Amino acid sequence: MPHYDPKSPKADEFIEHKEILETLEYADEHKSDIGLIDSILKKARPRWEGGVLHCSGLDHREASVLLACDIPEVTEKIRALAEEIKLAFYGNRIVLFAPLYLSNYCVNGCLYCPYHLKNKHIPRKKLTQDEIRAEVIALQDMGHKRLAIEAGEDPVNNPIEYILESIDTIYSIHHKNGAIRRVNVNIAATTEDEYRMLKDAGIGTYILFQETYHREGYEKLHPTGPKSDYAWHTEAMDRAMSAGIDDVGLGVLFGLDKYRYEFAGLLMHAEHLEAVFGVGPHTISFPRVKPADDIDPDEFDNGISDEIFEKIIACARIAVPYTGMIISTRESENVRKEALRMGISQISGGSRTSVGGYAQEERPHDTEQFDVSDQRSLDEVVKWLMEGGYIPSFCTACYRVGRTGDRFMSLCKTGQIQNCCHPNALMTLKEYLEDYASPETRQLGLEMIKRELFSIPDEKVRATAGRYILDIEKGGRDFRF
Repeated sequence: MPHYDPKSPKADEFIEHKEILETLEYADEHKSDIGLIDSILKKARPRWEGGVLHCSGLDHREASVLLACDIPEVTEKIRALAEEIKLAFYGNRIVLFAPLYLSNYCVNGCLYCPYHLKNKHIPRKKLTQDEIRAEVIALQDMGHKRLAIEAGEDPVNNPIEYILESIDTIYSIHHKNGAIRRVNVNIAATTEDEYRMLKDAGIGTYILFQETYHREGYEKLHPTGPKSDYAWHTEAMDRAMSAGIDDVGLGVLFGLDKYRYEFAGLLMHAEHLEAVFGVGPHTISFPRVKPADDIDPDEFDNGISDEIFEKIIACARIAVPYTGMIISTRESENVRKEALRMGISQISGGSRTSVGGYAQEERPHDTEQFDVSDQRSLDEVVKWLMEGGYIPSFCTACYRVGRTGDRFMSLCKTGQIQNCCHPNALMTLKEYLEDYASPETRQLGLEMIKRELFSIPDEKVRATAGRYILDIEKGGRDFRF
């Protein structure tokens, strides 16, 4: 593949259209080649040697073969391997977060988003710092510790100074036992200097969805505004990581273009970051086009079934085993349940996608970016996770002790991160149970903590975690490994 250069700084070269087309052709030619498929699955299988996890992942061509294969028996093998890899790297922990919408002012013309400039009947709103405090307190009262802030692109209404001030406000609020310990940021592509400002502000992950990697389709979907510049948008992660942001999050909006094209492009982007910076994406998100004000998903002719969606997630988990994978409340409870098995490691809970939605008792719809399919409360989601055998985690320890970027990945790729993540998950779950949980959720959680604590193999770690958990009952907070 001499024409494909993952180390190139140019978007059209590390996401090379010709290479994607050749990849799809290769996948079609080999999608029924059982010998090749078995060798790909064998290559991807995790194994432990001397207490170290080995799992190579797959390149975009190999993973595309798996996605193209429509043999039912192979699909079951793919799903089973994805679940095996997920457990090897992330165990049964699921990290919880919530989005916080700061402003829906936007100068772009994105055809799939109700915040586009030409939508004149949606109310425009930008939170003041006092309104942000009210939102954060409401989120803290739910039990959230990790937020992803969202804002439209508008240099007048949402300049970088407003984003930085908002981050500072969020981190400053300590209400009862509540505190937001990690602020991830999902804002428009910007300059290296402004990414450096975000780094200095103490953000967690910088998230930017590509929406679509098909350049021609991208330009049609983004007819006006700064986001219409495909290269500027696609090369944003290079600028962010060059500015010192260790953790970045990728994603496409499935349904805008052909899913197999998007899947190959997404993996090529991950390969590019790994090749240039030595660190792949910290997270990959899997949103689908959903109904919203002024937006009808049926107008886009690339929608995918739940079964295909779940297979995409499974194949991505096999290809990039180390990466955190996210699914939001765009999806229903049933879809999220299957996605958790296939490789998802982070989910949102109790989400509201409107500007200023949390401080209101009733869920407002007038400024929503998309309809929320899973409208359960955070407590209901926490209880549901535990009933499914998952540990709800509010942990942000890696970020706060500097285990980010290559420091996190070196531990994650060898399986050693579980020595930190498992006890931290139990401790943050205990905090949630003490401060926010309903009686039924609390009882279920205490039983889970007792059971999971005794499953920690390292005696010293188990003893220390147990001591910290007991201290939480006495009012202690914020312990971490």
